[in-house]
Amino acid sequence: MNRINEPTVSTKQVFEGKIISLQVDEIELPNGAKATREIVKHPGAVAVIAVVDGKLLVVEQYRKPLERFQVEIPAGKLERGEDPADAAKRELREETGYSCESVKLLHSIATSPGFADEVIHIYAADGLQSGEAEPDEDEFLNVEALTMEEAERYVAEGRICDAKTLLALYAWKLYQVTGEWGTSTSRK
Repeated sequence: MNRINEPTVSTKQVFEGKIISLQVDEIELPNGAKATREIVKHPGAVAVIAVVDGKLLVVEQYRKPLERFQVEIPAGKLERGEDPADAAKRELREETGYSCESVKLLHSIATSPGFADEVIHIYAADGLQSGEAEPDEDEFLNVEALTMEEAERYVAEGRICDAKTLLALYAWKLYQVTGEWGTSTSRK
């Protein structure tokens, strides 16, 4: 296989926000020509598959970019230097009120590698205990626990359509059949 990279000639910072930044890189193509790549930089995120009494914990919240409510597994942004496993436990507690004894990394997925460097680490939680949710001051969430049938109906209705939650449903379905979450095939 012939692997061709794109060396960066220059980088121009275009935007620096609270969550993301945008840069435009000038790159050199294999034929010597120059091209640009618009790149969204993101600190990364975590998401948690948490099953309580045979039901998947999810949160419903308004997603402004889509201009609609979405049902998703608990998830959130990594803080600078934060261990992803610790972040997964934190997000689960903040968004649902549930704490867990441990988490297991299932996959790390690139959300949109054509223009963003965001990677979401997806964990399965074990040893769940209920408590009080502590959402961020700008988060307004409804917590639900779904059966597999309800989750599949939400997918059919378009209430669940994000990649991390769809992947979580497939992992949960496999877990129901095998009793195992499997091993991580992720790269960090």
